[in-house]
Amino acid sequence: MGPLTDDTATDQAPADPAATDDMLATQPIGYWSGLAQEAVTRQLRDAMARIDVTQPQYWMLNRVNGGSAAPSREEVVTQLTPLTDGPHEIARVIDQLIHRGWLRIDAGQRLRLTDAGEAARVRLRELVTELRGVVHEGIGDEEYVAALKVLRRMIANVEGSRASWPGSAALPAGESVGGDTF
Repeated sequence: MGPLTDDTATDQAPADPAATDDMLATQPIGYWSGLAQEAVTRQLRDAMARIDVTQPQYWMLNRVNGGSAAPSREEVVTQLTPLTDGPHEIARVIDQLIHRGWLRIDAGQRLRLTDAGEAARVRLRELVTELRGVVHEGIGDEEYVAALKVLRRMIANVEGSRASWPGSAALPAGESVGGDTF
Protein backbone atom coordinates (compact mmCIF):
# COMPACT_ATOMS: atom_id res chain seq x y z
CA MET A 1 0.00 0.00 0.00
CA GLY A 2 1.48 3.31 -1.04
CA PRO A 3 1.38 6.65 0.77
CA LEU A 4 -1.64 8.90 0.49
CA THR A 5 -1.07 11.37 -2.31
CA ASP A 6 -4.50 12.97 -2.49
CA ASP A 7 -4.37 16.35 -0.74
CA THR A 8 -8.08 16.01 0.03
CA ALA A 9 -7.65 12.78 2.02
CA THR A 10 -9.25 12.92 5.42
CA ASP A 11 -7.09 12.24 8.47
CA GLN A 12 -8.06 9.14 10.42
CA ALA A 13 -9.37 9.99 13.89
CA PRO A 14 -9.60 7.54 16.78
CA ALA A 15 -12.86 5.63 16.98
CA ASP A 16 -15.40 7.73 18.83
CA PRO A 17 -18.92 6.43 19.44
CA ALA A 18 -19.98 10.00 20.26
CA ALA A 19 -18.61 11.52 17.03
CA THR A 20 -20.89 14.19 15.63
CA ASP A 21 -22.12 14.02 12.05
CA ASP A 22 -19.51 16.51 10.90
CA MET A 23 -16.78 14.24 12.33
CA LEU A 24 -18.01 10.94 10.81
CA ALA A 25 -15.80 11.27 7.72
CA THR A 26 -12.77 10.89 10.01
CA GLN A 27 -14.02 7.74 11.72
CA PRO A 28 -12.48 4.29 11.02
CA ILE A 29 -14.71 2.06 8.89
CA GLY A 30 -13.40 -1.08 10.60
CA TYR A 31 -14.67 0.11 13.95
CA TRP A 32 -18.14 1.08 12.71
CA SER A 33 -18.63 -1.92 10.40
CA GLY A 34 -17.50 -4.18 13.25
CA LEU A 35 -20.02 -2.62 15.64
CA ALA A 36 -22.78 -3.01 13.06
CA GLN A 37 -21.85 -6.65 12.43
CA GLU A 38 -21.77 -7.43 16.14
CA ALA A 39 -25.08 -5.69 16.87
CA VAL A 40 -26.97 -7.29 13.98
CA THR A 41 -25.53 -10.76 14.64
CA ARG A 42 -26.28 -10.49 18.37
CA GLN A 43 -29.88 -9.41 17.66
CA LEU A 44 -30.39 -12.29 15.23
CA ARG A 45 -28.77 -14.94 17.41
CA ASP A 46 -30.63 -13.78 20.54
CA ALA A 47 -33.98 -13.94 18.71
CA MET A 48 -33.19 -17.39 17.34
CA ALA A 49 -32.03 -18.64 20.74
CA ARG A 50 -35.44 -17.76 22.18
CA ILE A 51 -36.91 -20.40 19.83
CA ASP A 52 -34.02 -22.85 20.33
CA VAL A 53 -32.37 -22.41 16.92
CA THR A 54 -28.87 -21.27 16.01
CA GLN A 55 -27.79 -19.14 13.10
CA PRO A 56 -25.78 -22.02 11.55
CA GLN A 57 -28.90 -24.19 11.74
CA TYR A 58 -30.79 -21.50 9.83
CA TRP A 59 -28.00 -21.38 7.21
CA MET A 60 -28.27 -25.14 6.86
CA LEU A 61 -32.03 -25.12 6.38
CA ASN A 62 -31.71 -22.45 3.68
CA ARG A 63 -28.83 -24.19 1.94
CA VAL A 64 -30.56 -27.58 1.82
CA ASN A 65 -33.74 -25.90 0.57
CA GLY A 66 -32.00 -23.85 -2.13
CA GLY A 67 -30.59 -24.93 -5.46
CA SER A 68 -31.73 -27.30 -8.14
CA ALA A 69 -30.18 -30.43 -6.63
CA ALA A 70 -30.10 -31.54 -3.02
CA PRO A 71 -26.57 -31.14 -1.63
CA SER A 72 -24.44 -33.82 -0.06
CA ARG A 73 -23.12 -33.54 3.48
CA GLU A 74 -19.63 -32.80 2.13
CA GLU A 75 -20.86 -30.06 -0.21
CA VAL A 76 -22.69 -28.25 2.59
CA VAL A 77 -19.72 -28.57 4.96
CA THR A 78 -17.41 -27.11 2.30
CA GLN A 79 -19.78 -24.25 1.45
CA LEU A 80 -20.75 -23.17 4.95
CA THR A 81 -17.58 -23.79 7.00
CA PRO A 82 -16.02 -20.41 6.04
CA LEU A 83 -18.95 -18.70 7.82
CA THR A 84 -18.52 -20.57 11.09
CA ASP A 85 -16.42 -20.41 14.22
CA GLY A 86 -14.67 -23.70 13.51
CA PRO A 87 -14.09 -26.49 11.00
CA HIS A 88 -16.44 -28.99 12.64
CA GLU A 89 -19.46 -26.80 13.33
CA ILE A 90 -21.40 -27.51 10.13
CA ALA A 91 -21.00 -31.28 10.45
CA ARG A 92 -22.41 -30.96 13.99
CA VAL A 93 -25.31 -28.85 12.74
CA ILE A 94 -26.21 -31.50 10.18
CA ASP A 95 -26.27 -34.11 12.94
CA GLN A 96 -28.34 -31.84 15.21
CA LEU A 97 -30.93 -31.23 12.50
CA ILE A 98 -31.14 -34.92 11.61
CA HIS A 99 -31.64 -35.72 15.31
CA ARG A 100 -34.26 -33.00 15.56
CA GLY A 101 -36.11 -34.46 12.58
CA TRP A 102 -35.63 -31.42 10.35
CA LEU A 103 -33.18 -33.06 7.92
CA ARG A 104 -32.88 -36.52 6.44
CA ILE A 105 -30.37 -38.22 4.17
CA ASP A 106 -31.92 -39.82 1.08
CA ALA A 107 -30.82 -43.01 -0.70
CA GLY A 108 -28.40 -41.00 -2.84
CA GLN A 109 -26.70 -39.57 0.27
CA ARG A 110 -28.26 -36.15 -0.33
CA LEU A 111 -29.61 -33.91 2.41
CA ARG A 112 -33.31 -33.17 2.29
CA LEU A 113 -35.61 -31.11 4.49
CA THR A 114 -38.38 -32.98 6.23
CA ASP A 115 -41.83 -31.41 6.50
CA ALA A 116 -40.89 -30.28 10.01
CA GLY A 117 -37.63 -28.83 8.65
CA GLU A 118 -39.46 -26.90 5.96
CA ALA A 119 -41.93 -25.57 8.52
CA ALA A 120 -39.00 -24.46 10.71
CA ARG A 121 -37.28 -22.82 7.72
CA VAL A 122 -40.43 -20.86 6.86
CA ARG A 123 -40.92 -19.82 10.50
CA LEU A 124 -37.27 -18.70 10.71
CA ARG A 125 -37.54 -16.82 7.42
CA GLU A 126 -40.47 -14.87 8.88
CA LEU A 127 -38.44 -14.09 12.02
CA VAL A 128 -35.43 -12.94 9.99
CA THR A 129 -37.66 -10.77 7.80
CA GLU A 130 -39.13 -9.17 10.92
CA LEU A 131 -35.65 -8.55 12.37
CA ARG A 132 -34.50 -7.10 9.05
CA GLY A 133 -37.33 -4.58 9.35
CA VAL A 134 -35.98 -3.49 12.73
CA VAL A 135 -32.45 -3.09 11.36
CA HIS A 136 -33.66 -1.18 8.30
CA GLU A 137 -36.08 1.11 10.15
CA GLY A 138 -35.73 4.64 8.75
CA ILE A 139 -33.40 3.46 5.96
CA GLY A 140 -34.79 3.40 2.43
CA ASP A 141 -33.74 0.85 -0.16
CA GLU A 142 -31.73 3.43 -2.11
CA GLU A 143 -29.76 4.44 0.97
CA TYR A 144 -29.20 0.79 1.92
CA VAL A 145 -27.97 -0.09 -1.58
CA ALA A 146 -25.64 2.92 -1.53
CA ALA A 147 -24.18 1.80 1.82
CA LEU A 148 -23.56 -1.71 0.51
CA LYS A 149 -21.93 -0.36 -2.65
CA VAL A 150 -19.60 1.73 -0.53
CA LEU A 151 -18.70 -1.30 1.60
CA ARG A 152 -18.14 -3.45 -1.49
CA ARG A 153 -15.89 -0.79 -2.97
CA MET A 154 -13.90 -0.54 0.28
CA ILE A 155 -13.45 -4.31 0.31
CA ALA A 156 -12.31 -4.25 -3.31
CA ASN A 157 -9.93 -1.37 -2.55
CA VAL A 158 -8.37 -3.32 0.32
CA GLU A 159 -8.18 -6.51 -1.72
CA GLY A 160 -6.70 -4.59 -4.64
CA SER A 161 -9.30 -5.51 -7.22
CA ARG A 162 -12.23 -3.23 -7.93
CA ALA A 163 -13.34 -5.61 -10.68
CA SER A 164 -14.16 -8.33 -8.14
CA TRP A 165 -17.64 -6.87 -7.50
CA PRO A 166 -20.23 -6.23 -10.21
CA GLY A 167 -21.13 -2.57 -10.51
CA SER A 168 -18.29 -1.38 -8.29
CA ALA A 169 -16.34 0.61 -10.85
CA ALA A 170 -14.62 3.68 -9.48
CA LEU A 171 -16.59 6.90 -9.46
CA PRO A 172 -15.19 9.99 -11.13
CA ALA A 173 -13.07 12.17 -8.84
CA GLY A 174 -15.14 14.20 -6.42
CA GLU A 175 -18.35 12.21 -6.96
CA SER A 176 -19.93 10.29 -4.12
CA VAL A 177 -22.59 7.64 -3.81
CA GLY A 178 -26.02 9.13 -3.07
CA GLY A 179 -24.63 12.65 -2.95
CA ASP A 180 -23.49 12.30 0.67
CA THR A 181 -19.96 12.46 1.99
CA PHE A 182 -18.76 9.21 3.49
